[in-house]
Amino acid sequence: MKPAIFIFLFVIGEVICQGNWKFVGNPLIHAYPCKNVKDIIVSFEPGLPEGRDNVYSVYIDRKLPPQSEIDLKTDSDAIIKFADKDKGRLNVLNSNTFNIRTFNETNSISFAVKGPSTGGLSYIESIKLNSVELCKNPRKNFLKKFVKGADKSLDNYAPPAEFASCGRRKVLHTELIVGGEKTKAGDWPWHVAIYRLYRNEIKYICGGTLLSTNFVLTAAHCASIRGQAVIPEILNVVLGKHNLVGGDVAIQEKEVFKIILHERFNYQISLDNDIALLKLRTEVTFTDYVQPACLWNDKALDKYPAKEIFGTVIGWGFDQTNELSTQLRQASMPIVPENICYKSNPLFYAKVLNDNKFCAGSKNGTSACNGDSGGGFFVFSPDARHSTEPNAPGSWFLKGIVSLTVSKREARICDPTQYVVFTDVAKYKEWICKYVEITF
Repeated sequence: MKPAIFIFLFVIGEVICQGNWKFVGNPLIHAYPCKNVKDIIVSFEPGLPEGRDNVYSVYIDRKLPPQSEIDLKTDSDAIIKFADKDKGRLNVLNSNTFNIRTFNETNSISFAVKGPSTGGLSYIESIKLNSVELCKNPRKNFLKKFVKGADKSLDNYAPPAEFASCGRRKVLHTELIVGGEKTKAGDWPWHVAIYRLYRNEIKYICGGTLLSTNFVLTAAHCASIRGQAVIPEILNVVLGKHNLVGGDVAIQEKEVFKIILHERFNYQISLDNDIALLKLRTEVTFTDYVQPACLWNDKALDKYPAKEIFGTVIGWGFDQTNELSTQLRQASMPIVPENICYKSNPLFYAKVLNDNKFCAGSKNGTSACNGDSGGGFFVFSPDARHSTEPNAPGSWFLKGIVSLTVSKREARICDPTQYVVFTDVAKYKEWICKYVEITF
């Protein structure tokens, strides 16, 4: 390490006075963010007012070959500002994952890390140089004692590391489905539209949920005929979609490479194990309008603020006019105890319910309907345990998959006064993880 260079970079422009070096503001704190690594240095100015106290600079004092790749990962949402634009280019992969590619050989590189808007610092979790990990033992919260109001640190406000890059909206708004509410583009970046080729016509058939860069989760009956998977080539997945027909500016269309039905899927009457994975032929690019959802688990349940779980179902399914909705709609509904579901229509629900499913709905005309199959039942879990703040930060978790409901007697269409049956995703996490590398 070269001390003279280090001091010059971080204090120049702030400390010159009558030919001597002096601090105009607060003295900078210098620290090593990675244990036993001395050529990666953090510079932090303590004492700044709230809103400006969650930024620090990172300086890598190492000779880098031309066209070097630096992969960065933080433990929560962050904004990276690349200071050396003449040395390389910054690529934002998602809210906590970044890539820097250098142009020519250089002896050092630096960048700034700004934490989430909710407050607190976002700490370095990984720094890879040309696929080699430089920060094998990252230090956590090492600047906490220098931050005013440390109670607003990531300990209270940041998502758990495994949920830092899933289920989080990137487009912030203040603002199926029978009787549902309108949505805005970017509200549900993990919801996908699945299309199928019928003879020479491509038709929308189902919804699905993005889990990773190349896997979508949906209902098995959306990707099969009489219990057998359809040919992958006749399915098409569209991500980032808000309008069912045209009018979208950020969509990604993907071909399906492989269809994985649950091996015990029963397509007759009960639709047991109604779950399937679609492996995409090419990877999606995460953007403001395309993001993965989190999978429901015990940690999400632990932070949920109430005993009765409410979820949101989304889709382009039939509306009050018995036609597909032209725009994505949403509807909130509670999970209903199994005995209440049974009693509401014992002849139907006794045939279809089991431990791998759950009922939800309000029997008030708001329901999932034809065209919503395969879409998700999403539950919001706040970062701060049991928080009920209306704009609290947190993640959306996929709790269920729309599977089936009661049909009207006079038509092959859903009865919105009946409960909806969902495949319980939590019961299939082990099966999902056999095929999908879930990093959150």
